[in-house]
Amino acid sequence: MEIVGLVGAGHMGSGLGWALREGGHDVITSLAGRSARTARLAQAAGLRVVARPADVVAQADVILVVTPPGAAVDAATEIAAMAGARRDRPLVVDLNAISPATAAEAAEVITAAGFDFVDGSISGPPPTVRPGAALYLSGPRAAEVADLRWTHARPVVVGDRIGAASAVKMSTASVYKGLMGLMTQAIRSASEHGVLEPVMADLGESFGTPYEMALAATKAHRYVAEMREIARSQAAAGLTPSLFEAFAEVWADIADRPLADGQPETLPRAITARQVADGLRQ
Repeated sequence: MEIVGLVGAGHMGSGLGWALREGGHDVITSLAGRSARTARLAQAAGLRVVARPADVVAQADVILVVTPPGAAVDAATEIAAMAGARRDRPLVVDLNAISPATAAEAAEVITAAGFDFVDGSISGPPPTVRPGAALYLSGPRAAEVADLRWTHARPVVVGDRIGAASAVKMSTASVYKGLMGLMTQAIRSASEHGVLEPVMADLGESFGTPYEMALAATKAHRYVAEMREIARSQAAAGLTPSLFEAFAEVWADIADRPLADGQPETLPRAITARQVADGLRQ
């Protein structure tokens, strides 16, 4: 598998592309319809740009899909429509933060088009930000994806069942992003009540630094769908979905605040709790 295609070369996608390119792979993506920011990220990662998404599907031996959670099935449908006359069975690897049930829906679409499907998920920041992200993989051909020449990222095969890798992400993200949501709500409330300083002195940075809270705010629009996917996953496990349906509302509210308009790669690391609270005011 020499050519790796990226459907979604944003902050995370371009970071994974860079990690594979560093390992010696030819990594391709299309910027058709994408933003100037995505173009900058792809260029910085050294990705080879092709004209159309269909060219990515036509040329790649393995296709990594890194989109917002709510777009996962739509992305699978678009890839399936580009299958064309390919006689081989390239791998499509869904790396989105989705529930096992949504992963199964995407897999059904992809396999009906004659492609093979690997379920995947990512834990950690893009390798371009901090090396060491874990890539959880599951499905009959998951080991082949793990055997790509990954650098600055760590593939982990969790089984041959589609949905297992997504279940890992739904469980870990419920803690990471749940706690971050709680901390963000706490400092917003403390700021409005005029007690931000003693609250921060008491809590410290045990549940998130101001930079981490600000970083999460810039991704809040993606977290809304992810919280709903976690709720769906927990409901399938016989648990109440109410907690993460509520977290979806929390992140939707944060997504409407000025701080959420920032870009992760340009966020100042020295941002303070006061600046975070001010950027999330009503």
